[in-house]
Amino acid sequence: MNDVIGYAPWLVGAPLLGAAILLLGPVLGLKWLDRWGHWIGVLASSTSAVLGGWLLFRMIGTPADERVVDHHLWTWLSAGGLEVDLGLRLDPLSMTFVGLVTFVGTLIHFYSVEYMAHDPHRRRFFAYLNLFVAAMLLLVLADSYLLLFVGWEGVGLASYLLIGFWDTQRANARENAVAAKKAFVMNRVGDMGLIAAMALLFANTGALDFGTLFGSGHGGEAAIGSLNEATATAVGLCLLLGACGKSAQFPLQAWLGDAMAGPTPVSALIHAATMVTAGVYLLVRSGPVLDAAPTAQLVVVIIGSITLLFGAIVGTAKDDIKKALAASTMSQIGYMMLAAGLGTVGYAFAIFHLLTHGFFKAGLFLGAGSVMHGMKDEVDMRGFGALSRVMPLTAWSMMFGWLAILGIPPFSGFWSKDKIIEAAFTGEGWQPWVFGGAALLGAGITAFYMTRLMTMTFWGRPRWTEPEYHPHESPALMVWPQVILAVGSIALGGVLAFGDIFTTWLEPSVGHAEHHAPVLPVPVLMAATIAVVLVGAFVGYAMYRRNVPAVAPRGSFLTRAARNDLYQDAANEALVVRPGEGLTAVLVTGDRNVIDQGWNALAQAVASIGALLRKAQTGYVRAYAASMAAGVLIIGAVVVLVATVGQTAGA
Repeated sequence: MNDVIGYAPWLVGAPLLGAAILLLGPVLGLKWLDRWGHWIGVLASSTSAVLGGWLLFRMIGTPADERVVDHHLWTWLSAGGLEVDLGLRLDPLSMTFVGLVTFVGTLIHFYSVEYMAHDPHRRRFFAYLNLFVAAMLLLVLADSYLLLFVGWEGVGLASYLLIGFWDTQRANARENAVAAKKAFVMNRVGDMGLIAAMALLFANTGALDFGTLFGSGHGGEAAIGSLNEATATAVGLCLLLGACGKSAQFPLQAWLGDAMAGPTPVSALIHAATMVTAGVYLLVRSGPVLDAAPTAQLVVVIIGSITLLFGAIVGTAKDDIKKALAASTMSQIGYMMLAAGLGTVGYAFAIFHLLTHGFFKAGLFLGAGSVMHGMKDEVDMRGFGALSRVMPLTAWSMMFGWLAILGIPPFSGFWSKDKIIEAAFTGEGWQPWVFGGAALLGAGITAFYMTRLMTMTFWGRPRWTEPEYHPHESPALMVWPQVILAVGSIALGGVLAFGDIFTTWLEPSVGHAEHHAPVLPVPVLMAATIAVVLVGAFVGYAMYRRNVPAVAPRGSFLTRAARNDLYQDAANEALVVRPGEGLTAVLVTGDRNVIDQGWNALAQAVASIGALLRKAQTGYVRAYAASMAAGVLIIGAVVVLVATVGQTAGA
C-alpha cells in the first residue's frame, strides 16, 4: 500500500475540485457550466470511485497486519508544545466506507442527471453533491478526531444546502427552508457532544489522532488505556450524543422526516447510504473507548433498541412514500447502533448491515424518485396502486430492495440483519431477552410497513386516472442505477457472508468478531425471525391489497401518534423550544429593563449634573472673577485649617 498511498488525497480532492469549479465557474466567466456543468460533477465523483476501487483492490491484496496505513500530509497547527498533523488513515473500515460512498454516490450522480434535467439550478445541485461526497470521504479517511470533525461539519453543511435546495420558486419553498434549518440545528446539538468528547480526550491523553489514541490497530498499545472508567464513560456518552444527531437516533431523530423536502437523490445519498451512517462509523471507530466503558455501551444498545422500534412504528402510518422510507432508515440505523453497543460481538455486524443497507435503501429511494417522476411528483401512496403494470423495471428493482430489507433469504438483509438479531440475544440476565426481543419485534414491524408500501404503490387496483396522471417508466439513466443497486440487494450480503469474508476483512480495524452463544439456538432464532417477518408481510398485504381509501381514516390513538412521529416534535416544543423561548424572553426583558434602563439612568444623571454645572457659566467676567476669588478664599481657609490641626496634633 505504501507505493500508492500518495494517491489517497485525491479521493477527497477530486469531488472537492469538482464542487469548486461548479460553484466558481460562472464567476470566472464559464457560463457553459449552467448547461453542461453536471457532467463535471459526475466526472469528479466517478474519479473518486475508480481511485477508491483501485486502492481497495490493492488493500485486499495486502497482508492483514499491514492494512492499517497512516498517511501524513502536513503539520496543520503548531503552537507552543501543541502540534496537530493533518493526515489520512486507510484501513479496512475507512476503505469500506470509501467503496460505499463513491460507488453509490456515483450511481446517484448519474441518476440525478436525468432527475434534475429541467431544474434551472442543476449546476449548483451537482456542486453540492460533490461537496457532500468530498466531506463524507474526509470524515471517514481522517486520521484524527479533529480532521474527522472538519468532514463532520462539511456533511452537515452540504446536507443543509441540499435539503433546502428548493427554497425558492416552489409552493412549499418556506417549508423546505424550515426543514433545512431544523436538520442543521438538531445536528449542531449533536456536534456539541463530539466537541466535548474531543476536549475530554485531549485533556486526559494530550492527543486526538487515532494512531496515538488507539495504536496501529484495534487493541494495540494505545493512550486510550490511560483513561479510567468514569472518563471513558463520559467520552463514550458524548460520542453517542454526536452520533444521535448525525444518524437521527432518539432523541435527536425528529429532523429526518422533514429532510425529505430535498430532491429525492439527496434522500438516497445522504439520508440512506451515507450521512446518517456517520454516527455508526464514529462509534465503531471509537470502539476502544466503548470497550473501556460498559455503561456507555449499555446506553448505546438502549438508544439503538428504542430507535429501531420508534422508526418502525412511525413507518407503519406514513402515506408519503419518502417519509415512510425515512422512518425505515431511522429504524435500520437503530439496528446498527444496537450492534455497535454490543462491542466486539457486534462491531463488524454493524458495518456489515450498514453496507448492505446502503445498497438496498438507496435503491428503494431511487425507486421512489422514479415513481414520483412518473406520477407528476406525487408522494401520497394512497393515490398510487398497480404501478407495476406501467413501471415494471422500477417495480422489480424496488421489490428486490423490499425482500432485502425484510431479511428474506438469500437476499442481502438476511445475512446482515439476522446476525445483529442473533448478537442481540447474547449475554446474561434480562438484557438478551429485552434487546433481542426488540430486534425481533422490529423485524416484524419492518415487514409490515414495507409490504404496506409496496402494496399501496405497485399492487392492487390503480387509484389514479388518465389523463390527470400518466405513469410511465423512467428514462434509462434513472433506471440503470436502480438495477445495479438491486443486484447488490440480491447478492452482496451472501457474497460477503461466505466464509466470514467481511468480518475477517474488518479485523485489523475493529478486532476479531467474538462469538457468544445466544440464549436460544441459532436455528430457532432464524426460524422465529423468518416467521415473524412472514406474518408481518402477510398482514401488510392483506390490509392494503384492496381497501385503500383516498383519505386516511382517523385511526386509533397509536395510528394518529405514528402519523405525528409519536409526538416527538410536540415533546421537543414542550421540553426545549418553549422553555428556551421563555428564558430568552426573561433575558430580553432583563436586558431592556435592567441593563438598558440602568445605563440610560446613568446617562441622565450625568446630563443632569452637567445641566446644573452649566448654570455657573454666565458669560460675565465679574462673575468669573468673583468665583475665582471665592475659590482662592476657600483654598486658603482649608490650608489654614490643616496647618492649625497639624500644630495642635504636634503639641
